[in-house]
Amino acid sequence: MRADTARHGARFVLRLSSMFALASLLAVAAAGAQVPAGAPEDVGLSAKRLQRIGAEIERAIDAKQISGAVTVVARRGRVAHFEAQGLRDIEADAPMRKDTIFPIASMTKPVTGVAILMLVEEGKVRLSDPVSRFIPEFKDTQVAMTRSNAPGGEDGIYTVPADREITVHDLITHTSGLVSGGAGSEAASRIAPRKLTGTVADWAAALGAAPLDFQPGTRWAYSGLAGIATLGRIVEVASGLTFDEFLRLRIFEPLGMKDTAFNVPDESMPRVVTLYSRTPDGLEHRPVPEWVATRTLHGGGGGLWSTAEDYLQFAQMLVNRGELNGTRLLGPRTVDLMASNHVGDLYAQAGRTGGRPGKGFGLTVDVVLDAAVAREDHRSTGSFGWSGAFGTTFWVDPREELTAILMVQTPGGPLRADFQNAVLQAIVD
Repeated sequence: MRADTARHGARFVLRLSSMFALASLLAVAAAGAQVPAGAPEDVGLSAKRLQRIGAEIERAIDAKQISGAVTVVARRGRVAHFEAQGLRDIEADAPMRKDTIFPIASMTKPVTGVAILMLVEEGKVRLSDPVSRFIPEFKDTQVAMTRSNAPGGEDGIYTVPADREITVHDLITHTSGLVSGGAGSEAASRIAPRKLTGTVADWAAALGAAPLDFQPGTRWAYSGLAGIATLGRIVEVASGLTFDEFLRLRIFEPLGMKDTAFNVPDESMPRVVTLYSRTPDGLEHRPVPEWVATRTLHGGGGGLWSTAEDYLQFAQMLVNRGELNGTRLLGPRTVDLMASNHVGDLYAQAGRTGGRPGKGFGLTVDVVLDAAVAREDHRSTGSFGWSGAFGTTFWVDPREELTAILMVQTPGGPLRADFQNAVLQAIVD
């Protein structure tokens, strides 16, 4: 009797344990499983050579170029390097942690690109669609001309009609001419001043009245906030969700990106980095810019906060050609399209100091077309990625099945290139 009772009890405990185990697995699957860790040698990386990443970070800290950093390298679906170094906050002597939250600025843009491409796959948006299909204010776009080429020698800026309407493709490739630093931008500052207290709908509508800097599709010029923010509004109109809701429900939650959002919750604020700028005397505290601090203008061009681990989930989804741990956001051919050069030689010619030889531009990401001549980067041919204004950077290398992320809170300097070189030289198989 006791033996039977014990056996029944054991079976009950076993069933109960199995139920808890299944519940745990389902919970992990629902939240989006994380990229697992692996030994460097098992994924074709040298553990000894990976240590050079930490050495480069230490050199930058000692030189007062940065206060700290979080670095991640994953290959063949395994995390081979994940390290936090230095300080999150100098004044508080707070150490950098692997779960530190950073403002990722323009690393928001590839997330926006994925959102648009998801809607393209669903037939709700076409890359060839005129922007006016979603935002009527863009219907009759004008192009600004400067007084140096004004007919009759008039002073000031005047406008002429655009040769054609701006398309979604123009916005996503930075070839629209919308607020990209020219005469139109000067006029736009008067017509649609950057008041960051409204919504992305308000701002996009105002931008529709702004003249362009050049005829659509004729140049590549970075439309840092305006162009991609307009894409965020297109996501809203096409999906019926606010932009931040779409990102949360369709991208962040499925991938398990629990710390990525436009607004950091109060309970997570102790993990947020302090921003710094370089001065001749070292690092100086830098206030968070208004376009990051705003609580309402959730545009596609910047403003997200994230962690290295969270962004790794997004980047690994791209290196897997649209899928992560059974969750597929994009089809493989769509990711290939995202990572293809869409602008001919316009991006290669657009650099301030001799252009960007060997590089092209895809859909919100730059692409290495020929590593032998892409002197700005230490990345393989076919790799793609983007960076943020506060120093963060990431890239995906489909050929090497690799992704790498650098999270810092101080822009500029040689660290990005040094990090790229340290990652590339660690590949041994």
